[in-house]
Parts: sequence; C-alpha cells; structure tokens
Amino acid sequence: MALASGPARRALALPGRLGLGVFAGPRRGAYEWGVRSTRKPEPPPLDRVYEIPGLEPITYAGKMHFMPGLARPVFPPWDPGWTHPKFRRLPPIHEHPLYKDQVCHSFHQRCRLLEGVKQALWLTKAKLIEGLPEKVLSLDNPGNHIENQDERVLNVIFHGRLWHSTEDIPKRETSCPVIVDGLIQLCKSQILKYPSLARRICARNYRLSTTWNRESILLQVRGSSGARLNAKEPLPPIASREEIEATKNHVLETFYPISPTMGLQECNIYDEKDDTGFQEGYPYPYPHTLYLLETANSRSSRFQPHQLRAKMILFAFGNALAQARLLYGNDAKVLEQPVVVQSVGTDGRVFQFLVLQLNTTDLVSSEGVKNLVWVDSDQLLYQHFWCLPVIKKKVVVEPVGPTSFQPETFRKFLALYLHGAV
Repeated sequence: MALASGPARRALALPGRLGLGVFAGPRRGAYEWGVRSTRKPEPPPLDRVYEIPGLEPITYAGKMHFMPGLARPVFPPWDPGWTHPKFRRLPPIHEHPLYKDQVCHSFHQRCRLLEGVKQALWLTKAKLIEGLPEKVLSLDNPGNHIENQDERVLNVIFHGRLWHSTEDIPKRETSCPVIVDGLIQLCKSQILKYPSLARRICARNYRLSTTWNRESILLQVRGSSGARLNAKEPLPPIASREEIEATKNHVLETFYPISPTMGLQECNIYDEKDDTGFQEGYPYPYPHTLYLLETANSRSSRFQPHQLRAKMILFAFGNALAQARLLYGNDAKVLEQPVVVQSVGTDGRVFQFLVLQLNTTDLVSSEGVKNLVWVDSDQLLYQHFWCLPVIKKKVVVEPVGPTSFQPETFRKFLALYLHGAV
C-alpha cells in the first residue's frame, strides 16, 4: 500500500470532514494551497513601567544588564551637546522668525508658468516686441565676425556632441554646457579687437532675491539662474524717451479666468530684502547677459519653449529690478536711466534671445509706463546631430555631424555679447 501524503493523512484522521456537505474537501493550510498569508505576527508587548502612586518600580538599571522579572528602566533622552542635521527637529512654521501672514508667490528655477510669456509679461508689467532691437542687430556685420567663424562654430558643436564624451550618444546635460561655454570662448577671442570686453566676468551659481507688489499680489524671484555675465559699465538704454512714453497706451493682455499666480510657489516664510547675489564693492556689479541652460535629458522634465522664454523674462526682470533698487532706492518710479539686461536660453540646439529694458519700478498698477521686452524665439543652430553614421546597404547615407547648420544663430549670439563694447 502506498504511503499517503500529509494532507491525505490529516483528512483520514478527521472522519467528520469526509462528508458530502460543506466540509467535503480536506482541510489545507494557506501555504499548501499556494497562497502566502499576508497577516503579520503581533508585536511582542512592550516592557512598560507602570506608575503606581506611592510605589517605586524596581528596575535593572543598577545591574547594567537585563534581568528577568525586573522592570525596564526609562532613561532621559541623551543630549550630545550639538544637533545632527539628519535628526534636527524643525520648529513649528508659526514660530519661524521669517514667518508672515501674507502669502508670497515666488518664482524659482523649476517653476513653470502655465500661460508662458503672456503670464510673465503681466507679472513684470512689460510690453512684448518680436525680434531683437535694431541696435543689437546692427552689430551683425562682417567687420565684427571672427576669423573662420563658421568652421570654428562647427568645431564647438562637434566638441560638445562627439569629442567631449566617450558615450556613443552623449546626454544633453553633458553636451549643452560644453557647447555654450565653447561659444562664449569664441566671443572672448574678440578681446584683441575690442579691449573693453576684458572688463567683464562670468559668474555662476549666484543667488538672486527681489520682491515686488503687483496689484494686491506679493511676488518674488529668488534662487540661482545659471551663469551671468557681469560688466563694469551698464548697458546703454535701447528705447528712446519717446518710445518709453508711448508705452502708456499699451494694454496688458489678460488670461481670465486663469489666475496670474498659476505655477508660482506659495509660501509664508520669506525675506523681502533685495539681493543681487554679489557683495558691496564687487568690481563687476552690472548685469549684462544671463545664460539659462535647459539640460534635462527626459522629456517630462524639460521646459517647453514658451515656458523657457517666460523663465528668461522673470529672471532678467529680477536682476534688473534688484540692480535698479540698488542704484536708485526703493522710492524711484520711472527711472531716469533705464536698466537693460539680456538673456540667452538654450538646450544646445535651439536658442532663445531676449533683451529687457526696465523703465519703471511702479508695478502695482497696470497703468502708466511699461517695461519693454524684445524676444527672438526658436533659433536653430543645427537641425540634428548624427553621433553615429547611418549606413544602408554598405553605403553611408548620413555621415557623423550636424545637419542644416544655421550660422545666423551664432551671429545673434555674438551680437548680444558685443553689445555695449562696440
């Protein structure tokens, strides 16, 4: 006779279970059915010291080791004399020294405005003009070009997309900064022709903070905006006094029913001081050009082009406003000498160019003089870069390198860099 299995033996031992009723089948455990139980075992009871009035618990604290039958001692929390950052307990938000009842809507590096440029223009009380100013475009002439300019720009693109990295297809976070730094180095090669270019310096990872009121909303731009080109002399105004006065008739575009603060971060802990990011006495105090890089490799983390342009407007405006208050104080309204700040935003392939002229610091009302913003959008440096050759039927169809190279984009990049020195 063959030996019965474990479930069969248990079934034979329980004759009452062999009926044809509800308990017709043999009783099996959860693991024998192939289902793992998710019930966790109950935790062991804690060794509590019960406080009984008039009685003192007897613990094993004096024994210095565990003793069965004695109560578990309770020691006061250990104070090492300093606070580890990992275990630091933050005070309640209402006890913070910078806490304020009024909500501040702040814009920082990763904020995305839903309405893009429209929303940024309303927040900064600015008028948009398509294209770069004629004063800047006039610098794009053969006398200001670099020797073998197109060939050297192509070498910069090859360096960023092919030669700099050992990967077959370098990521954008690697190639974009290399391309922009290479283009800036090309612009610096004009120092021998224009010695005033030596009176500039490029600063990175500076911290900006400025606050203003727009109607009944408190707004703030803070944080780092990438690299900033500083100069010893400010950029000259672009628009004339008549053009500035003509902005009074401009009506700011609204986007009702969307809130103008959509996409901004709300906070109650903030500081309303204006900080340019540089100490007093810095030899290069005036902002010249901001370089904002979009280096996100995944599509979900990238800024859309209109969001990147809105980011450029707000950071350029924040730098101009902080500089204007440093020069003229907080009581100035229409500036006698407007503050001009330029900005370049790119992912290494598509470039956005911007020039902002701050005409007024009276931003509460939508009436009166407006600020001016010139934007040149979506300028391709090249269409696509083949990191690996495309071979079909043993024939190289697409060689390694960029396609549809457009040298006009670098000419605008160079014109912005030479602005104020030529």
